[in-house]
Amino acid sequence: MSRLLLRRGLAATLSLVLLHAAAAAEDALKIAVGQRGGWEQCVSELGQNAGIFKKHGLALEVLYTQGSGETIQVVLSGSVDVGIGPGTHAVFGAFSKGAPIRMIGASFTGARDQLYYVRADSAIRGMKDAEGKTIGISTSGSSSHMLALALAKHFGVSLVPQATGNYSSTLTQVMTKQVDIGFAQAPFVLDAVEDGRIRLVAKGADIPEVQNQTIRAWIAHANTLERRRDALTRYVRAYRETLDWLYASPDAIKAYAAWSGLGDRLARQAPDFITKDSIDPIRIVGLEDMMGDAVKFKYIAAPLTQEQLATLVQVPK
Repeated sequence: MSRLLLRRGLAATLSLVLLHAAAAAEDALKIAVGQRGGWEQCVSELGQNAGIFKKHGLALEVLYTQGSGETIQVVLSGSVDVGIGPGTHAVFGAFSKGAPIRMIGASFTGARDQLYYVRADSAIRGMKDAEGKTIGISTSGSSSHMLALALAKHFGVSLVPQATGNYSSTLTQVMTKQVDIGFAQAPFVLDAVEDGRIRLVAKGADIPEVQNQTIRAWIAHANTLERRRDALTRYVRAYRETLDWLYASPDAIKAYAAWSGLGDRLARQAPDFITKDSIDPIRIVGLEDMMGDAVKFKYIAAPLTQEQLATLVQVPK
């Protein structure tokens, strides 16, 4: 009896040692993601929950920020390893001012995911009626800020960007008349459109100039990229494998519906607005074309040189 107990004890001890060794073998990465809840923002957490990042020897700690400024700040402070979603123009700006920041991937290319809306009783019927009106953005310097400026430029009106935070708080501020025009990433607010509380007045697809531009980025501190390039390379691989799963498995839609709180009907619409290639991290396009607007909108004083771009953009492949 004592020998049996001893064997069981040794087996249990061995199991604990092996589990500890397996956990120790995983590289921990801290990921900051802007604006929790969207299809674009779910990849790291849902991929982790599905065991995909574990297959690549990674254990992720995911936190969420209000937008570009906060994401850039936590990356530069060394609090996280990777920042997902800051506006590319803001990344240009930080780099041009000497920040040790590197663009290591694309978070979103194009703007077909964006929806702009007003209260149902608003006098604004379209963007031509929006002269001088306020428009919600997540934070100053974010991609939503840049898109608000691009929207105004395209329709030939002056808009007043106003920081409203996340999609939920933006909707609240529109409904309480604190801001005239709200913004969201589809499929958010589509239920409010269906039940007649709000009306769409524009979509990101209305801005042709940005459709072939990577408007949001992945970023890392230059020192992090240097020290942890192997782990970051595996993160890119695992992320892309998670995208394959998200766009192929019904289980992924169910997981996203539960994670986002949107419910199955709205969650199923997310891939229709956000195509797989639009969130492929290694597809970075249109950076040179973006320089003009970055200068015009005062993110940078002058376009970055080819040498500067080569230093800034380093995707671990």
